[in-house]
Amino acid sequence: MLQKPERLFGRDTEWEDLADFVASPLPGATLGLVYGRRRQGKTLMLELLAQQTGGFLFGATQQTEAQNLADLGAAYAAYRGLRQPITFRTWREAIDELLRLGENQAAPLIIDEFPYLVSTTPVLPSYLQQALTPLGYAKQHTRTRAILCGSALTTMAQLLAGGAPLRGRAAMELIVRPFRFREAAAFWGVDQDPELAFRLHALLGGTPAYLEMSGGSGPAEIAGFDRWVQRRLLNPASAMFREGALLLREEPSITDPTSYSATLSAISAGNHRRSEIAAALGRPSSALAHLLSGLQDIGLIEQIDDALRGKRSVFRIAEPVVRLHQLLIQRHEAELIAGRADRVWRANADTVASQIYGAHFEDLARQWCFEHAAPDTLGGTATAVRPTELPCREHRRGHELDVVVTETTSFAADRIIAIGEAKSTVAPIDTPQLERLEHLRGLLPSAKVGPLPKLLLFARSGFSSDLTRLTGKRPDVELINLKRLYTGA
Repeated sequence: MLQKPERLFGRDTEWEDLADFVASPLPGATLGLVYGRRRQGKTLMLELLAQQTGGFLFGATQQTEAQNLADLGAAYAAYRGLRQPITFRTWREAIDELLRLGENQAAPLIIDEFPYLVSTTPVLPSYLQQALTPLGYAKQHTRTRAILCGSALTTMAQLLAGGAPLRGRAAMELIVRPFRFREAAAFWGVDQDPELAFRLHALLGGTPAYLEMSGGSGPAEIAGFDRWVQRRLLNPASAMFREGALLLREEPSITDPTSYSATLSAISAGNHRRSEIAAALGRPSSALAHLLSGLQDIGLIEQIDDALRGKRSVFRIAEPVVRLHQLLIQRHEAELIAGRADRVWRANADTVASQIYGAHFEDLARQWCFEHAAPDTLGGTATAVRPTELPCREHRRGHELDVVVTETTSFAADRIIAIGEAKSTVAPIDTPQLERLEHLRGLLPSAKVGPLPKLLLFARSGFSSDLTRLTGKRPDVELINLKRLYTGA
């Protein structure tokens, strides 16, 4: 097993997958795909892989086919220690030569930003298909481990879709995603301060490059957080200022950025159901399908099914930087350019508290249940964690429920094992929240069958002494504060 370089933070699973692919004992050349949004550290990881294994890495650029072939010939000659560049007249010729890298031993051949090559040579995947035919030279006489990498998500995903030439040819499909919330806290060096870690993640998410783009360090303590946001995120001179808009515009599949941006704005503002989004845009619900699916394909939004009614789903922002841009930067760009970041940040404190921190805290509560909570905490093992809305005859309206934890077993129907509420309020939550949760438990369709689901209360600012005392002897109630969210099970 290849040792992961110290320079590479996290990415243990991704590195292990790459190492397994490169060191696979399978005879013949094999193909793997690596893709994910920009700034996730894909190139660094592949450069380190090539460095450790003696492999060849070529980074394509946005230029003509002839220019990329010329650059490839020069890079390949340098890799082989030749004084003169190698001339590749066609991509067929280049592929046949490159796939010979593994004639003597397994060796990785890495092509970064592969979508740039496909945009000028659309037939390139077909050339690879032909070169990797079962009775071809590469399959019969080499152990080349070809890795295609790219940031254009739709282009990369389509390489293996339906009737695509490379369908069935790839032995690895590795998607590099942002760090999860605990890993992001460690990456920023704030894992000992859960409140600071939460605020940073609510605004920036887990994209590794955002640390450098934010000046190379985060705020040292909560006291300096507001000033740091104004200088590093709301400052037109900062690399982060337009990032939320660039994520949308740099994806080639987005042909109408204005409509997609309006959809993101509607969801960021709290319109999570399809009908609400349609109303905010002034369009019929039937006209949203391509907008919503397009944003899901590039990882900017996520569709979450209702825990009790699968067809009644909600849409949430999956990339916090987009939400920050839509709610603050885009709406107040003129003021921010005029140097009024302090006023904009203060004037929008309620928006930040409810639509950024509040929404994000609910997301982290669901993630914690699925990824970190122990079976004893949940009363079982979480198979799915979703929100729902419960109809209530007593109050003649529906009650939103942030967390519904479901367990699926092989020999029984799905069972709700826990329900929860997540509150990002400034003040500690008190006994009325527990009473509300008990009321909602009584509205569940399974409330009268089997053991009662456990009650989970998530509070960013902790719990009152009355609530803590009341729940101290109740095994059916769990209190989860920020510290437990970031460090406990």
